[in-house]
Amino acid sequence: MRRPGSFGSWIALVVLAGFVLAVAGTSSPPVATAQQPITLKMQATWPAGWTLYDNFTMFADRVAKLSGGRLKIETLPAGAIVPAFEVLDATHKKVLDGAHAWAAYWVGKNKTAVLFTGGPGGTFGMDYIDVMGWMYEGGGLELYQEFYRDVLKMNVVVFPILPAGPQAFGWFKRPIKNLADFKGMKCRQTGMAAEVFTEMGMRTVNMPGGEILPAAERGLIDCAEWVGGVEDLKAGFHNVWKYHYTPGMHENVTIGELIINGDVWKGLAPDLQEIIKSAATETFFRWWMRWQSQNGEALRELQEKHKVQVLKTPDDILYEFLKAWDRIAAREAEKNPFFKKVWDSQRQYAERVVPTKRFMFPPYEFAANYYWPVKKAAAAPPAAPAAKPAPAKPAAPAKDKK
Repeated sequence: MRRPGSFGSWIALVVLAGFVLAVAGTSSPPVATAQQPITLKMQATWPAGWTLYDNFTMFADRVAKLSGGRLKIETLPAGAIVPAFEVLDATHKKVLDGAHAWAAYWVGKNKTAVLFTGGPGGTFGMDYIDVMGWMYEGGGLELYQEFYRDVLKMNVVVFPILPAGPQAFGWFKRPIKNLADFKGMKCRQTGMAAEVFTEMGMRTVNMPGGEILPAAERGLIDCAEWVGGVEDLKAGFHNVWKYHYTPGMHENVTIGELIINGDVWKGLAPDLQEIIKSAATETFFRWWMRWQSQNGEALRELQEKHKVQVLKTPDDILYEFLKAWDRIAAREAEKNPFFKKVWDSQRQYAERVVPTKRFMFPPYEFAANYYWPVKKAAAAPPAAPAAKPAPAKPAAPAKDKK
C-alpha cells in the first residue's frame, strides 16, 4: 500500500523535473548568481616589469580582497591588447574594461588633460597632499569626470591612483651647468612638458617609456626624462648615461589615473563601486610609501655600484621652466575655456592652502639638515705661500754732479 501523500509527492517531482528540463532547453543565458565573480580586463601603458605596473597589481590585489573575491581585475601590460597610447579609446569603445594610464598622454585630444596629472610647473606651489586635496576637496575630481564625459566625449569614469613623483630632471650624456648647455640636445620628453622644453631650446622626441633605452643605445637621443629613482634603475638608463640630474619642475606632483568604461561602471553594484574608489585611494598612498623607500635604496645603488653622478639641476633651468610653462599655460587658457576653468580652479585652491602650509609647516630641509647635514664640497687646498722677494740691495751713494 502507498503511504498517504506519496502519490502527490511523486506528481510534484514529475512537474518539477519537467520545469527544469524546460528551462535547460531554452537559449537564454543563466542568471548570474551573487557567488559568480566579475572579472574586469584592464591594460596599463607601461611594461609589467616596472614599478608603475606594481601600483596596478597592488590595486587589483586590494579589490579582490576587499570584495571577498566578488570582483577581480585582470591586469595586462602595455601592448597586450592595444598600443600603450590607445588605452583611453579602447576603454571608451569597451575593447578594454579599463586602463591604468597617465592623463597627459591625451594632450593631443585636449591640452587640459595635463592639468589632471597635477600639471607641469609646480602646480602653483602645491605638493601631493595639496593636489589630492584639490581633487577631493576643491572640485578637481568633478572637473576630471566632466573633462572626459563632456569635453572629450569619452564614456569613462576616472580616479587618481598613481603618485609617480617628484620626478628627476633626467639623464644626460654629458654634464649641464646652465640653460645654454642643453639647448639643441635631443631629449625624450612627453606631454606638454615637451612643449615647455622645446620653448626653452631643447629638441624633444616623444616615445613610450619602453623605447627610451633602445633609442639611447643607438645614439638617437642625447638625454631622456622618465621618472627617477628605482624606476630609472629598473629601466637601465645608467648603462648608457652616467649624469643624472634632479629635481625637475615638469612632473613634481605627477599623478596617474585609473580609467573604467562608463557602462561597466554603471553595471557594478554600489558596494563594488565603493570598493574600487577605496582601493584606488589606498593604493595611491600605500604604494607611494613603498616607492619612496625603494627610491632611497636605488639612489644609493646608482651612485655606489653604477658610478652614476647624481647632480642638482641648476636653478636657472628650473626657474626658466616655470616662466616658460606660465607663458604656455596662459596662451592655452586664452583659447581653451575648459583649460582656463581647471587652471583657475587649481590656482584658487592653491591660494587657500599653500600660504597656510608655508606658515604652519617648517621647511623640509630644516630638520633634515639638522639630522642629515648636506656634505659640503671639499675646500680647495690653500695656495702655496708666495716666495718672499729678495731683500733690495742698498742703493749706491749718488755722486755729486759737477
